[in-house]
Amino acid sequence: MNMASVGILFLFFIIIRAQSEGKAFVEVQCKTGNVGQYGQQSMLDCVVTTAEEVKEPKILVVAWKKKGSEDDSDKTLLVFHKGNTTGQPAYRFAESSWNDRNMNISLLITNTTMVNSGDYTCSVMTDSGDDITKTSLRVTAKYNKPTIRSIPENITGREDVTLSCSSVGGYPKGQLRWFDEHNQDWTASSKMEAELTNDGLFKLSSKLSLLKNSIFSKYTCIVFNSSGGKEDEVTLEIPDTATSKGQGEVKGLDQTSKIVAPLVVIGSLIVGLLLALLIYRRRSQRDHREVPTFESNAEQGAHVEMYKEREDGTALSLPLSGEAVPIDCR
Repeated sequence: MNMASVGILFLFFIIIRAQSEGKAFVEVQCKTGNVGQYGQQSMLDCVVTTAEEVKEPKILVVAWKKKGSEDDSDKTLLVFHKGNTTGQPAYRFAESSWNDRNMNISLLITNTTMVNSGDYTCSVMTDSGDDITKTSLRVTAKYNKPTIRSIPENITGREDVTLSCSSVGGYPKGQLRWFDEHNQDWTASSKMEAELTNDGLFKLSSKLSLLKNSIFSKYTCIVFNSSGGKEDEVTLEIPDTATSKGQGEVKGLDQTSKIVAPLVVIGSLIVGLLLALLIYRRRSQRDHREVPTFESNAEQGAHVEMYKEREDGTALSLPLSGEAVPIDCR
């Protein structure tokens, strides 16, 4: 029996079932939501259950189909009929030793791709009844490790720089985020693009512009999946010679200021102390060389005299209204 004959058989079976009444003796139960990983095996879980009245049921027909687009009909993937199993490559029953007495009719996809994402139907006919149910598969793909490069390739710190990061092979659409050496998020300053490739996967690319005086020593690009989970990362280290002309110069100036400022304060204090000591010494010498003056009572006819010591040790008399008279004090 070919695929077309199976389709006619199931159409006839559905019409009869719709007209029948009474208790259902057979039911197909499938997991409503299944998630598959790109490039891995995926399974659509389905089992046949029967009423207590049914003893040792036997499966006559199983048909797995995938819902097509609006313009296409459902695609038959796997069929069991009269003891024979036929189907498309990469589709088979989950249990390799499956037979008509096995109620586990789960479908195994051996190599999952994006075309496997969608809605499926599973139809079953037994010697005790029949049923049909729907299930679905959602395919995800993990992004590859990002790659990062700089423009220009040789970073000197004397010009602006653009960092470019990219990651491919993921699904659904994810995000690339940028962090510096202090774990500060620079994603808001970047521009990201997402491109859907021929295999149905996304290619993410992001560019981050750096000013020549604002370059850190390390930048990390991290790829996140659509759920916000981190998948992989890559780090670019900037040469010290480049950062020293940007952030390095500022840090160097800060360190120099921290050293020079205390030295300036200490030097000022020392100069101030030296000046105070010099002034004190000069005043002390002047007070030591001057001899206190005395004056006699003017009413008694006395006169006022002042004495000053000569360099040779003699005293010089300085009357207020007279001429200097030498006095020998030795």
